[in-house]
Amino acid sequence: MRIANYTTSAQYFHLLRRQAGVLMEDPLPLIVLTPKSLLRNQMIFSTPRDLAEGAWQPVIDDDIDDKQAKSVKRLILCSGKVYVDLISSEERKQNSKDIAIARVEQLYPIPTKKLTQVLERYPKLKEVVWLQEEPENMGAWMFMYPFLKMFINGRIPLHYLGRRRNSSPSEGLASMHRINQEALIKQAFMIGKPLPNLDELGITWVRNV
Repeated sequence: MRIANYTTSAQYFHLLRRQAGVLMEDPLPLIVLTPKSLLRNQMIFSTPRDLAEGAWQPVIDDDIDDKQAKSVKRLILCSGKVYVDLISSEERKQNSKDIAIARVEQLYPIPTKKLTQVLERYPKLKEVVWLQEEPENMGAWMFMYPFLKMFINGRIPLHYLGRRRNSSPSEGLASMHRINQEALIKQAFMIGKPLPNLDELGITWVRNV
């Protein structure tokens, strides 16, 4: 099968085109993960050029220039809607000089070559963080973990940042979800600063795995 979690309308368009193009020679089922909240979100809109001239991208790296990439210390890997929360936050505007965000749009098959290229782009990288809004035992983390460990190969620390393991996929209360999500996003951009007290929230500390 193929599993994708896209973040732009152009990505969805090219994903479907690619699936139609390989149906005769490689007819694997396609599973697409996307929340309803992104359907009308202006941040996932694409230009006509992206639709007409673009192509499916299994991994989308941060669009920072190569000069800034040389100073990046933390690479955040994520997939799906949480990316929109990251780039639309005030923390991104204020504390992102040393942080890059890359989106894993194709979860399976693992885009090994693309992920390796992203990691190699940041020569001063000090850590890689997998961030997700789902609990630790849900979402993509448990699947991605062994592959990320293999790609990094012990060169730098790999961290998980997300909600603690839980039997429920969500808090069940919109206000509590919002509080936890804001704390999660804030923590993603904290480098070299004291972490907030999140003991009463459902957030897992950034930690080495």
